Amino acid sequence: MPPESVSWRLQVHLQPRASRNRIVGRHGEGIKVQVHAPPVGGAANAALIELLADTLGVPRRAVSILRGETGRIKLVEVRSSDVAACRLRLEAALETR
Repeated sequence: MPPESVSWRLQVHLQPRASRNRIVGRHGEGIKVQVHAPPVGGAANAALIELLADTLGVPRRAVSILRGETGRIKLVEVRSSDVAACRLRLEAALETR
């Protein structure tokens, strides 16, 4: 039986059309993320999901945008059996910036 998945919500300020994909740092109560993709046809959202999934060590299907699909401020949900490990990975990514 697989371990139970737990949800974690994160506020993200997204900046599309940046020079590269990266987590910039803290932004208010959440984090600021830059993606190279334009905000057309969901490309920036897809890039955000891919970047967060890779950074947090979860599959892309475990990351979803709950609110703000067409805006810069987004509420993102991450589902994982080890939320504490995801938080540690995010903190490590923020410290290297």
